[in-house]
Amino acid sequence: MTHAIATGRGLDDAARALLYTEARTANSFAPTPVSDEELAQIWELARWAPTAANTQPLRVLFVRTDEGRARLVEHMSEGNKEKTASAPAVAVLAVDPRFHDHIPALLPFRPELRDVFEANEPMRKHTGDFNAALQAGYFILAVRSLGLAAGPMAGFDADGVDAEFFPDGRWRSTLVVNIGHPGENPWFDRLPRLDPTESVSWA
Repeated sequence: MTHAIATGRGLDDAARALLYTEARTANSFAPTPVSDEELAQIWELARWAPTAANTQPLRVLFVRTDEGRARLVEHMSEGNKEKTASAPAVAVLAVDPRFHDHIPALLPFRPELRDVFEANEPMRKHTGDFNAALQAGYFILAVRSLGLAAGPMAGFDADGVDAEFFPDGRWRSTLVVNIGHPGENPWFDRLPRLDPTESVSWA
């Protein structure tokens, strides 16, 4: 079965604004629930985005119960506790350090790459961290594409979260993303961006 990819056709202005130019990090959330179906849709979108050698090292824990949220809030930085407590759903994004075990299934024409990663821990860690970071960006865009607000945060005790939720050591948390509909005064003032003359060069 083949799939055709449309070319020469981009997103309209409203879609670009939703994903990029008007997108904001939410700091408070309305009590409107986020359903399990919506969370599943987020991952269904994010999982198709590309990674190097199709390694897909990102893993997701969706925290959506009061008990789970209370456990997570204990490990958030002081300034982030209230934000996470108010979010109807939270995603803990993590790296699977054993991502290469899946290579024979994910890259069937080069199954031997699993052994290459097994023998080279620095390369394995770099590949896992870099591609999980790429996938985290895709994940945030997926949240926005469904009309939900994302509140990504690195301010948390990663060791504490790992001990609380991943005690077998198989996953390593990297980012916490609050998910929901914006609440009261959800946005900080819009911060500036670098001018292209300061950040873009041409050759």
